[in-house]
Amino acid sequence: MGLNHETMMFKVDKENDNQAREILLAVYEALKEKGYNPISQIVGYILSGDPTYITNHKNARSVIRKIERDELLEELVKSYLEEK
Repeated sequence: MGLNHETMMFKVDKENDNQAREILLAVYEALKEKGYNPISQIVGYILSGDPTYITNHKNARSVIRKIERDELLEELVKSYLEEK
């Protein structure tokens, strides 16, 4: 079996950029209101896919599941790097 030295391309639907940002902000606020550490909880959800990291407060658990975790991660990386 030979090694593939080609760079893989990862594509995410650009229409979901704003949606991912809005969802992250809404979930962040819901977690904060309930006294959780929003960053830790969102990281737990993204890494594990377990929605119980997200509170049901303000329907945040259902809201965050409307978008794929890779799209949330892309939004976070994009926002972080564009600030620099």
